Amino acid sequence: MSKTIRMTTAQALVKFLDNQYVSVDGVETKFVEGVFTIFGHGIAVGLGEALDTDPGQLKVLQGRNEQGMCHTAIAFSKQSNRKKIIPCASSVGPGAANMVTACATATVNNIPLLVFPADTFASRQPDPVLQQLEQSSSLATTTNDAFKPVCKYWDRITRPEMIMSALINAMRVLTDPAETGACCISICQDVEGESYDYPDYFFKKRVHRITRPLAVEEELNEIADILAEAKKPFVIVGGGVRYSGAGETVEKFCEEFNIPFGETQGGKSACKSSHPYCLGGIGVTGTYASNVIAKDADVVIAIGSRLSDFTTSSKWLFKREDVQFITINNSRFHAYKMDAVKAVGDAKVTVQALAEKLREKQYVSQYKDEIADAKRKWDEEMVRLGSIEYTGENFEPNIKARDPRTIPEFVKLTDGRLTQTAALAAIRRIIDEDATIITAGGSLPSCMQRMWKTDKRGGYHAEYGYSCMGYEVAATLGVKFAEPETEVYCVVGDASFQMLHSEIMTIMQERQKVNILIFDNCGFGCINNLEMNHGIGSLATEFRYTDGKKPSGDLIPVDYAKIGEGYGLKAYTCRTTKELEEALEDAKKQERACLFDLKVIPKTMSDGYESWWNVGIATTSEKSSVREAWDRVLEGRNEARKY
Repeated sequence: MSKTIRMTTAQALVKFLDNQYVSVDGVETKFVEGVFTIFGHGIAVGLGEALDTDPGQLKVLQGRNEQGMCHTAIAFSKQSNRKKIIPCASSVGPGAANMVTACATATVNNIPLLVFPADTFASRQPDPVLQQLEQSSSLATTTNDAFKPVCKYWDRITRPEMIMSALINAMRVLTDPAETGACCISICQDVEGESYDYPDYFFKKRVHRITRPLAVEEELNEIADILAEAKKPFVIVGGGVRYSGAGETVEKFCEEFNIPFGETQGGKSACKSSHPYCLGGIGVTGTYASNVIAKDADVVIAIGSRLSDFTTSSKWLFKREDVQFITINNSRFHAYKMDAVKAVGDAKVTVQALAEKLREKQYVSQYKDEIADAKRKWDEEMVRLGSIEYTGENFEPNIKARDPRTIPEFVKLTDGRLTQTAALAAIRRIIDEDATIITAGGSLPSCMQRMWKTDKRGGYHAEYGYSCMGYEVAATLGVKFAEPETEVYCVVGDASFQMLHSEIMTIMQERQKVNILIFDNCGFGCINNLEMNHGIGSLATEFRYTDGKKPSGDLIPVDYAKIGEGYGLKAYTCRTTKELEEALEDAKKQERACLFDLKVIPKTMSDGYESWWNVGIATTSEKSSVREAWDRVLEGRNEARKY
């Protein structure tokens, strides 16, 4: 007969988490690294007691902002190829609500994230308890119901024994490559401390096997038959290639059959940038090389991609009327997109099986010099982008639509001479080849997807599925946890830095050496471009003093280096490429975290290459510039696929 162990719900939760493992290709890994938490009254004496009394091998990490600590956990899991997680726990109310954004980020990107927000009292005796959201329509509704639409699994624990089935089901989702995302288990405050006689077998070591399902024979035969007739196929490398560890497999596939490939934000660095068939980023933020070749493709093979609007250029990019789409994806949901002929399975083994069938058909594409020509033209453009310097009053940046005041005012205010593209080129030159770079929302991911090159698999870490500003600083810590011996850098816009940089304190607390590069251009530069390129004025996207009605006064300077120094980081202010290069070299010698305040001239990011993006522009306007922009949008919509 099994034995029972009397313990609280929170104690059982901690003991269970400490005994979870995953196995991939026969390699076993401890799944749960620790628990990230910000203690509030809802968990301090419940879950807090359990972690204080007996955390087992779990680390206890102290966050500063609930969204920030979850971003750290997401980045840690992503950089660990989804083989490890750090669950996050918060108090009831605002602490819980702060995690909702991060849960959406995890779910969109198919990254496992487990959160434990405290909930109201199951007994309802003290209602309304501190921080309780009350709805007159239902006393059962709490803040934690907001997690339902952004999580892949959701549960509420109102009795101690419920934690058993809830945790097992959470593990089912977290370790499923096709369904993984955020899992929310909300725990009523009084239930956290209630005791129950748990069976000892609930706490046994569990090994969750992450397998490689192979697409069925009928699917493989169908896509092989289509490819056998293709003259100019094109591969899209998505995040699924990265998580499957299929980068080398895809490279060999493309070499053997003479097929070029482009990368999504999630797929970038799954394959080596130096590979002769790698054309770089694809879509709205893609390279000239990828987009010009993709336009003429007769078969598009999307491997492990969600096929977002940025990847497909809002379904406008692939121009041939007879183009056919093939998807290889372990998610049947994603595989069904674009009316594709699908193969549902793991990227690595499915591509290997497809290669066998094409080999039997003695297939080779009909590309001749097109791939090399496109790469050569893009390499020339990369040299140009990396060498753009500020030339004074006659300076013409890449982005033409702008407030004429902005650049002269910025240069006078900050004495900044850096251009964004030249700064990125300098960073790539100076940092180590095996360093990992991190980016998220704004114009930096656009430039990075085009310009960044790395042969380190997993060396490019972008969150662009949810384009969540404020991800970068917290993610830098998560990546460093996953790769403690690696130099880790994040590039973050000033707007994104202002939005969320609270985990700088956690970085210092954990004594982690990371590098934070802030691109200060006095505003939301990416969205300012979007406004002005569509005929709208510069409205609330530059950091200007208000005139009483809107922010349209002088630019507002910020000394980000002083912020870094205040936290104890080694800080640098860089106004020229030379200053940036010297600072990067000096930072390599430091043992503490470093922050770089880069004064980057507005409008010096890279612009679109052979791409289009569908936006919801006004169809009626008094401004002729908006009407003209609407005509351009309408033209693109007419050229794009309808679904």
